[in-house]
Amino acid sequence: MAMAMAAALFLLLLLLPALAAAQNQTFSANDGPWRPTETNRTLVSKSGSFGAGFLPSPSSPGKFQFAVWVNANPDRTVIWYAHKNNYAAVEADGSSTLAIDAAGKLSWTAGSSVVWSPSPAMNASASTTSLNDSGSLVHGAWSSFGEPTNTLMPLQAIPGAGTNHSITLQSNNSLFQLLNSYTLQHGTFMYANISSSVTPLLNFTPDGTLLLSGGSSLIASDKDSPRRLRRLTLDYDGNLRLYSLQPNTRQWRVVWQLVQELCTIRGSCPGQASICVPQGADAITCVCPPGYHSLGLGAGCAPKMNYSGRGNDDKFVRMDFVAFSGGAVTAVLDPGNYMTKLSPQNLADCESKCRANAGCVAFGYKFGGDRTCLHYTSLVDGYWSPATEMSTYLRVVASNNDTNNFTGMTTMIDTVCPVRLALPVPPKQGRSTIRNIAIITALFAVELLAGVLSFWAFLRKYSQYREMARTLGLEYLPAGGPRRFSYAELKAATKDFSDVVGRGAYGTVYRGELPDRRAVAVKQLQGVGGGEAEFWAEVTIIARMHHLNLVRMWGFCADKEQRMLVYEYVPNGSLDKYLFAHGHGGDGDGDGGRKQPVLDLHTRYRIAPGVARAIAYLHEECLEWVLHCDIKPENILLEDDFCPKVSDFGLSKLTSKKEKVTMSRIRGTRGYMAPEWVIHREPITAKADVYSFGMVLLEIVSGRRNYGFRQDSVGSEDWYFPKWAFEKVYVERRIDDIIDPRIVQAEAYDDDAASVATVERMVKTAMWCLQDRADMRPSMGKVAKMLEGTVEITEPVKPTIFCVQDD
Repeated sequence: MAMAMAAALFLLLLLLPALAAAQNQTFSANDGPWRPTETNRTLVSKSGSFGAGFLPSPSSPGKFQFAVWVNANPDRTVIWYAHKNNYAAVEADGSSTLAIDAAGKLSWTAGSSVVWSPSPAMNASASTTSLNDSGSLVHGAWSSFGEPTNTLMPLQAIPGAGTNHSITLQSNNSLFQLLNSYTLQHGTFMYANISSSVTPLLNFTPDGTLLLSGGSSLIASDKDSPRRLRRLTLDYDGNLRLYSLQPNTRQWRVVWQLVQELCTIRGSCPGQASICVPQGADAITCVCPPGYHSLGLGAGCAPKMNYSGRGNDDKFVRMDFVAFSGGAVTAVLDPGNYMTKLSPQNLADCESKCRANAGCVAFGYKFGGDRTCLHYTSLVDGYWSPATEMSTYLRVVASNNDTNNFTGMTTMIDTVCPVRLALPVPPKQGRSTIRNIAIITALFAVELLAGVLSFWAFLRKYSQYREMARTLGLEYLPAGGPRRFSYAELKAATKDFSDVVGRGAYGTVYRGELPDRRAVAVKQLQGVGGGEAEFWAEVTIIARMHHLNLVRMWGFCADKEQRMLVYEYVPNGSLDKYLFAHGHGGDGDGDGGRKQPVLDLHTRYRIAPGVARAIAYLHEECLEWVLHCDIKPENILLEDDFCPKVSDFGLSKLTSKKEKVTMSRIRGTRGYMAPEWVIHREPITAKADVYSFGMVLLEIVSGRRNYGFRQDSVGSEDWYFPKWAFEKVYVERRIDDIIDPRIVQAEAYDDDAASVATVERMVKTAMWCLQDRADMRPSMGKVAKMLEGTVEITEPVKPTIFCVQDD
């Protein structure tokens, strides 16, 4: 046994040089022909991060591709492969060879035919071929970076950049392309642009910034993370994504993607009448509409039964939030291809015109006041999304009874309550005077009694009809409006309002679960004035405020005197539970005493711009000007990945009209209120929210309450949190004193230049937000850019001491 082990060890020692020699940093003519079957022979970069060589074809057994991949990833992600003008990977069998001839020309040949060779325009001739640490395969003047496939690497020069930006990336699906560094297309149809203006992509930096022409940029979620390998890839599903290689797991993570709703990508569900439905954030499913059946994977759907087209044996099935062929946008860009855009008088007119046309298989109608009507002659690229604001009416046979899974709230109730009133016929007059007087007196008494009884019955029925009218009002909700819940539904969902998750200035928040298993947060409002119609209108406005960093409102309750709002449930709770702990200047009430993990500096920096962008959206992008009036860590919620979501926005709109106009009552929380709330001669503007955000920004950096960390640290009655932070950063130059001690004590903390620059940027931005004069504070839009580093921040002025004394 010992002799066998010794022989095996000796054989391994003999093989180690051969195995090491199989990985070379250069390939030359002296190395001899390179065959695909030599699986241990690879070309590696100097740092070992990238490799190049032959890989088995994923689609053709027995054939190989020549590619460049990432060695740091266990799956060896391919970033470039040998291809021709059609961007399809070239393949050959194991008998082919890659070699450099005497003239220095690199060629991959199979027999007498050339499978692939670098572009002749580059005059590629050199004695060696090498792989750079950037991932570029180089042979003389030729580089693989000049002929990209579906992936771009950091600082890769885009061919034609600065002139016409003529780059073309093509996904492995071969149906999706990034043309001219700007437009994503499926075949000849455009479905997304990199930016709202025509600003093509130049390249992207190693820190995760996508640089666009004109000086603008797009920033990844993990920007400034050191030592991360990144790649920009046009994926198989047609989405352009930026990936970051995690150093611990050596797996790729998506840190930015161009298209957020995957179903809006053209060709996601191929075939006729197929409808794309999102399954979470990263998956989709293709389903058939009612009256249709599936023809197989990728083949689309077909009608179960056909109608005659004469209009006497069909009906229309309404599908809310469903559109085909890109909806109204495509009808403008590509009229007459799959649909016709009309301007009818109303919904009935749009339906009648479709029924009169035998080739009209469906029509779409947008309930937005502009009477948009689309007649479909072919159902292509169907998708479901509340953002469509459109309903599609599908033409099916009249006998179809399939279940419709695309119904909104507007068709859930169909109630008719007729009211019939009748008066008694008066009796005939008698001939005698006495009889006439008696009859008149009796009739008067009867009529008086009947009037009293009728008025009482009217009041009783009015109370019943008023409750039914509240339900019937749902017929007038716009498509995509909030759902109206009854008090009984929310009482059952919250288990009789037993699970309290928070209390605030506007009411108490309870956790609940809807019948469809969705977790919700139900806020029971207090002190809300105004009638039901006014409350309904303002709730609809708040529900239309959609932003990545705003908590989504799903519905409301206006049942008698009850006023409640139903929000999505954010699992990680509020930011204050992670910032403030016992002994760190906080209240010490974090989640019932349960210790929360310490947020590192990078995560805190990600939270700050997200909150700033959400408040900027409320101030500058909503149809109505919205003030938050109560920005504090308790109103900033965190998702599983610590993506911030601002809550309690727009609730100041639900108070009485007098308070909305005069702002006579001080709003907000002690320690976060701007000076103008106390100095009544100053008008209240959006700059009041800017001040509150500045105070929150200092708390994010320091992990201390602005009003709870005083004498223990400085021993003075006049301690002022912004003044203390300013002196630490700009007078004493002691950055570590302002950073949360838990971060500094952590093993992962790295006191490098990037961390110091991040803290200085956050503190400098906070100092500008905390100026006592409102006109000196920047807008929230500019605050977001200051945090992102896209605008230069001048040296701030030292904030003046201001505080609100306790009552």
